[in-house]
Amino acid sequence: MMRSSHRMRNGWLAVVGLALAAPVVAGAQARAADRADAAPVIVPVAVDSLTAMYDVGGVRVIHRRNTANDVVAANVYLLGGVRQTTAANAGIEPFLLQVSEHGTRDFDRDRIRGILNRAGSALLVSASADWTVFGLRAIRTAFDSTWAVLANRLMFPRLDSASVELVRRQYLLGLNQRADSPDALVEFMADSFAFAGHPYARPPTGTVASIANITRSDLRAYQRDQIVKSRLLVVIVGNVDRPTVERAIEGTLAALPAGDYTWSLPDPLPRHGSGFVIESRALPTNYILGYYAGPPAGSPDYPALRVATAVLSGQLFGEIRSRRNLTYAVDAPFVERAIAAGGLYVTTTAPDTVIALMRQQVFILKQGLINADALERLIAQFITEYYLDNETNADQANMLTRAFLYHGDPAAADRFVDDLRRVTPEDIQRVTRRYVQDVRFGYVGNPEDLSPRTRRGF
Repeated sequence: MMRSSHRMRNGWLAVVGLALAAPVVAGAQARAADRADAAPVIVPVAVDSLTAMYDVGGVRVIHRRNTANDVVAANVYLLGGVRQTTAANAGIEPFLLQVSEHGTRDFDRDRIRGILNRAGSALLVSASADWTVFGLRAIRTAFDSTWAVLANRLMFPRLDSASVELVRRQYLLGLNQRADSPDALVEFMADSFAFAGHPYARPPTGTVASIANITRSDLRAYQRDQIVKSRLLVVIVGNVDRPTVERAIEGTLAALPAGDYTWSLPDPLPRHGSGFVIESRALPTNYILGYYAGPPAGSPDYPALRVATAVLSGQLFGEIRSRRNLTYAVDAPFVERAIAAGGLYVTTTAPDTVIALMRQQVFILKQGLINADALERLIAQFITEYYLDNETNADQANMLTRAFLYHGDPAAADRFVDDLRRVTPEDIQRVTRRYVQDVRFGYVGNPEDLSPRTRRGF
């Protein structure tokens, strides 16, 4: 999450150095207040010449026909993410979907693998804070057979005891290995510490305790109660026509129970005050990651904070790495979720000095010392990266999903670029003052390198 939230690249971080050359243009007004949440409602409508929204037997569909190639990306989004779980069963959804690979009502494990191998298709499971993705990647001629396997795994997993225990062992091995990676560990610590009391504090893939205690009966009950049409959003991008999509869903997912789930934005993230949670490790360097609460999706502050974190990343890279050589990795990530967050990340042997420099660069942004021309160039490069990141059908599916769930309209994906272009130096000053505070840090390394004064917070 920490480094996939936006595409920062060293090649354009140098642009930001120009951003400190002149004061902001005075007199800009703050943007409008955050809009109220509204659950999206599917109505049959053409979003653009290639994209349509429609309903198939109670299953919501966003469909973008792309005839440029024969690849089809079809994602079934199970909405709600970590809000559908508790601390006791965190990770149950991806656990369930992984077990389904070992056999269903209509396909045993060998037949599932044979169908996918012959077709050159792939099924994937990806759990995140706001949803779990169960998706397929196939060529057009293999869409029907691949979809049949995906739907059967979702609707009729066999869940025999041996398969459950095999997947459990694999999961626990991966979760235990998290402690062996300082980056993975500090991210887990920072998330849990910064968002304590909020569902986002729960890891989507679960914990050692939760996965160890989930039973076969728990999986069956979850599949029965939570795999319902109201939680599903199907997003398909590729060279497949609407009748083919409708036929596939009518024969499968449309037969699921309706359920009563309604998507909405989560509650705002809590602010607990700044601080550190520390894991002592004998390492060559210290790993530090802190998060602060950001705005909800749909707020005008959302794109402004996205750009502000890009500017801050550039400043930190220029000051801490390029000028002083105090780190090999530094970033100010933007965490893209229904409720955004921002962060500060660094590896360093001099944490007191580096955190003081981070505080200095945040102070500069809060004073509004950003050159408008340099900001325009940075945003242009950001937009170029955005287009490059959304070239594939799978990336476009995720983009359409965020637009629909975060803004209530898939067409909002096309307005993203305009939202970025409207961000001004005054906007960056405003969101930095409003959000970049009460940073809660995870720290993996030598505690003695961190002074009592620095531990008091940011």
